[in-house]
Amino acid sequence: MKIENRVFLITGGTSGIGLALAGLLDQRGGKIAVFSNEEHSGAEWLSVVGDVAKRDDNERALEECLAKFGRLDAWINNAGVARHRPIPEYSEEEIDWMLGVNLKGTILGSQVALRYFSRQKETSGNSIVNVISTASLRGIPTESVYCATKWGVRGFTEALAEEAASRGVRVTGVLPGGVNTAFWDAAVDREMPVEDFLTPQQVAKGIISVL
Repeated sequence: MKIENRVFLITGGTSGIGLALAGLLDQRGGKIAVFSNEEHSGAEWLSVVGDVAKRDDNERALEECLAKFGRLDAWINNAGVARHRPIPEYSEEEIDWMLGVNLKGTILGSQVALRYFSRQKETSGNSIVNVISTASLRGIPTESVYCATKWGVRGFTEALAEEAASRGVRVTGVLPGGVNTAFWDAAVDREMPVEDFLTPQQVAKGIISVL
């Protein structure tokens, strides 16, 4: 996909991987819509505040993107949250929160994007990219619920790719390992070797290569 003048909607785009991706796409001439639970300021991007786990908010994000840019070329499901602790210690609220943002949010965002792409006469070049995790490949102690959400996202992405292909829409999953972001500040109550992790910019460059 040519980046210049294409329109990209990124969920969770106000920090970490999403913010790095928005910045790199912007540098290459892309038009950026950021859909997050907090407002983004400081760049000439569209900022939509909402909850990815709610269909109405996903639909509103698309509507605001179309109102500003007149089109959408790629939807990137990047929003993700985690709490890492032994399974007996999770509250029901934490479980619902992770399932809502990580799994349900990806499903709803993909659904809204694919419905829009399917209405277009020309879908060649339209993409959905799901940022998953290597936690979708193996079970990790104290990350059981996070793993469950990411295994779900990986299975959903594989199935969606088959369905969307017949509509001319490409679906891709990106599976980074540990990334040096503020994600870890809230996810765990112990110090993590974040200096050895991937940088958000490295993952963002990988997503752009997929696009």
